[in-house]
Amino acid sequence: MKRATTATRTTTATSRKSGGGRARAVPRSGNQGSPLPARPPLPERVDLPKGYTPGAKEEYMSARQLEYFRQKLLTWRSDLVEESQQTIDNLREEVRDVGDEAERATRETENSLELRTRDRYRKLIGKIDKALKRVDEGDYGYCEETGEEIGIERLEARPIATLCLDAQERWEHRQKLMGD
Repeated sequence: MKRATTATRTTTATSRKSGGGRARAVPRSGNQGSPLPARPPLPERVDLPKGYTPGAKEEYMSARQLEYFRQKLLTWRSDLVEESQQTIDNLREEVRDVGDEAERATRETENSLELRTRDRYRKLIGKIDKALKRVDEGDYGYCEETGEEIGIERLEARPIATLCLDAQERWEHRQKLMGD
């Protein structure tokens, strides 16, 4: 990977059409003055067979796999939004007059924990939205740092993953060194 200033920073991305693992330089956003390469065509939408799961023998990030992950992300997002709405409804309906101070403190603590959980959900929904954008742009499933395949197993476990395992480990190591 080529490192430079933000204005000229590039990264390596795997050629998604050929599937041959060849790398090409892709300018990052903020690349001033140079024309952006032609975007690959948007992935086609396909109907998935009932019970479909991506297989290792399929072409990586084929239209079927992209649709599978799109649906998985949309379902996850919908579930999070629904849970958040339930929390809001519960907080609105909650009886405010609680006689006992200990009970009031318990309720406040529970509400605080619930709101922190919902804030984490809000951030997660943002990551899901970014993953859905990568699906639509044809970049989903490829490491943002190296351009390598993230892998079906990793995406099954963490559909919002943006880094391959090696890049993720390097990032975590840097975070540990920085003390974050």
